[in-house]
Amino acid sequence: MMMIVGVIGAGQLARMMIPAAVELGIELRVLAEADGMSAGLAAVGVGDYRDRDAVLAFADTVDVLTFDHEHVPQEILRELVDRGVAVHPGPDALLYAQDKLLMREKLTELGLPVPDWARVENSDELAAFLSDHGSRAVVKTPRGGYDGKGVRVVRAADEADDWFAALTEGDALLVEELVDFSRELAQQVARRPSGEIVSWPLVETVQADGVCSEVIAPAPHSAGRLADVARQIAVTVAEGIGVTGALAVELFQTTDGRLLVNELAMRPHNSGHWSMDGSTTGQFEQHLRAVLDLPLGSTEIHDEWSVMVNILGGPVEGTLADRYATAMSQHPSVKVHNYGKAPRPGRKVGHVTAVGDDLDDVTYQARAAAAHFAD
Repeated sequence: MMMIVGVIGAGQLARMMIPAAVELGIELRVLAEADGMSAGLAAVGVGDYRDRDAVLAFADTVDVLTFDHEHVPQEILRELVDRGVAVHPGPDALLYAQDKLLMREKLTELGLPVPDWARVENSDELAAFLSDHGSRAVVKTPRGGYDGKGVRVVRAADEADDWFAALTEGDALLVEELVDFSRELAQQVARRPSGEIVSWPLVETVQADGVCSEVIAPAPHSAGRLADVARQIAVTVAEGIGVTGALAVELFQTTDGRLLVNELAMRPHNSGHWSMDGSTTGQFEQHLRAVLDLPLGSTEIHDEWSVMVNILGGPVEGTLADRYATAMSQHPSVKVHNYGKAPRPGRKVGHVTAVGDDLDDVTYQARAAAAHFAD
């Protein structure tokens, strides 16, 4: 009997699960927030992920439920579990991806390295933190932020007054030290409910205006202890909070060589897109295997280097497909992934991946190919 996996959310992550599901003979069904979304190819219904009835009705049609994002409310997730629905990752894990304050508390409890942080409810508490941390810090809204949204560097307590004014009783902001880092890294693992864990190589990520623009796999100069420490951090997170499915741990490498945990993503992640073309088992297939509690695949890499470059914004006029002929003829070794989204400034509308044994050439090919899709 064909297994049916339901995905809540119809963005590009759900879209990229579709080919992996087809190859595995799995039926993939998607609950889309609106018509015409990226994963509309597999959408069987349209419904708000905050609509209890819509989510419960969708869950009744699948064997396993997973997610394109981490925003489904806890009360809905817990009702699904109470009804016997297989939810991966489950609410007890997703809680820490949904709330950055709870995430910081849990990571600290697990003894993992994180930036200095505090819960602040007003400008006086923020002023005290700034005073102790060189008069600069990062303030984050605990819920809902992504791709640089809900994140603000401040040098004076009144620079977050609008966020404090919007807080409801009992809520708070997260403030962290502004880390002096040499680069940003990401470690991805996958864990199945029975406990098996596999990991991909540690990767280096490059950000532009708070959005991931490039990923290099493996991260240069990361062999040995650095890679071992990053993997152990991710395994500790996965086991410590019971993550099932794909997990990405975003890391800062500080100027003195330490690793600090920045963010968590309990789903396929931008930092793992390279694995679709550069690894025996890409993150989307691995995520499906994991949530179905199937044996996990090899994460062995095909070539020495893989470089993924996001296509941000897209062409001002026309579509990505209008640029295929030029990009593909000039860079035939590069793989193009189109998310089926309308171009918009700053929007992730696709990515390209190049693989090979010469990092400079691979990087050039990926960057040059991506450039054909932007104006």
